Amino acid sequence: MRRKIIVAVAVAALATPLALTVTAGTAAAAPVPPRTPVVDFNGDGFADLAIAAPNGTVDGSAGAGYVSVVLGSATGPDAARHQLISRATPGVPGDVAGTYAFGAQTVPADLDADGYTDLVVTSGGDGADDTVLWGSKDGLTGRDTVLPYHYADYAAGDFNGDGKRDLVVGSYPSDDPDVAGMSVLRGPFTRAGKPAGKQSIVTSDGPSGLRSFIAGDLTGDGIDDIVSTHGFEEMQHEARFWKGGRTAVSGTSTALTTAISGTVGDFDGDGYGDLALRDIGSVSEVPDSSPGSIQIQYGSATGPSARKKVITQATEGVPGASEDDDAFGASLSAGDVNGDGKADLAVGVPGESLGDATGTGAVVLLKGAAKASGGLTGKGAIAYNQSTAGVPGASEAGDDFGRSVLLTDLTKDGKADLSVGAPLEDGTYADSGATWHLFGSASGLTTTGAATLSPVKLGAPEKTARFGYRVTG
Repeated sequence: MRRKIIVAVAVAALATPLALTVTAGTAAAAPVPPRTPVVDFNGDGFADLAIAAPNGTVDGSAGAGYVSVVLGSATGPDAARHQLISRATPGVPGDVAGTYAFGAQTVPADLDADGYTDLVVTSGGDGADDTVLWGSKDGLTGRDTVLPYHYADYAAGDFNGDGKRDLVVGSYPSDDPDVAGMSVLRGPFTRAGKPAGKQSIVTSDGPSGLRSFIAGDLTGDGIDDIVSTHGFEEMQHEARFWKGGRTAVSGTSTALTTAISGTVGDFDGDGYGDLALRDIGSVSEVPDSSPGSIQIQYGSATGPSARKKVITQATEGVPGASEDDDAFGASLSAGDVNGDGKADLAVGVPGESLGDATGTGAVVLLKGAAKASGGLTGKGAIAYNQSTAGVPGASEAGDDFGRSVLLTDLTKDGKADLSVGAPLEDGTYADSGATWHLFGSASGLTTTGAATLSPVKLGAPEKTARFGYRVTG
């Protein structure tokens, strides 16, 4: 039987804020395209990766979990420069014994504004405080810094346009279990984990609480906005848009479609961030049992607009067919793979079957295009899997290839590269996991030089580690 990992991925598309001044009687300033800062833990200018193995065995504690930090280079992730961080790492708070799924969520952001990216790491509900790992010239360091939350949902962005990274976190601001809310923690943070300021917003969800956050500039004003997703058990409810502002995030929201996760990218090149949401409908179902669909809501000066598009595997040009258990959109990431100024969208399809390989998984790349050409469509879409020529490995049942996807510029050539996690890939042991890395070019993604990372290659614990469950960078 194929084992499934169910995860709501909140992908933060972060923007570098720019001040805008509009003078009365003059035309409004042009929108500021959303930008993604490089995740650079050691400050050398190359993008680094944090790869979660939340089921890894650490110091004899099965399922304690760890995060592999792989530093970047001109040729991509450098396996020779690897850090393994867990609760056994000196300076990381908490004990390995009793830890469950360290790395269940990883959120990168330069929280203390020192020029090095830091990493927020949560565990899988063991009651331990969420941890901040601080960046430095030597990479991430283990220091005694915790946030006063347990297995919370986070996203990072600049929600007031001051150039400092902020966090939004799910919280419960009262003793009433039927009242849920979110807190915007303003940067810079101290090394004790204290934010420069805090804004609490009560959402009054009742039992249908907050699920996850998506951050990105959807209004073109250089300030990140927040989209929250909501649900109860396996039921998904309407997502909500909260506009960022120079004094505060708006305390009122606009209802969107039902959604479980999403990402932000300028898919049509008009300067406004667009929202891609994974929608499985409002009915009660396990997310992975759905064929899956993606709704694109194009951005505007006021946020997500009425200009929308739904894309599934039944959409013309999209490889495959829309079938139960495909989980089309289980992971999403936006990035410009060919440098044409329009974001493309990587769509994880971890339940895709190829011949007799049930649930082996795939990734579909949807190509961005100008508004006049319809923006993001199925035209020119390409699927990648372990049976694709040039991609290492072989498509086997239950690999879960595409459970996590990431588009980021790993080689600093101005084109986004694709990282793919398959946490149920078998190595020496079942479900040890692995990641794949395909590089961008002027003609799009290429399998030439495609590389893999695995626990064995990195000298990390392998047995049932589920390495690649989440890839952050």
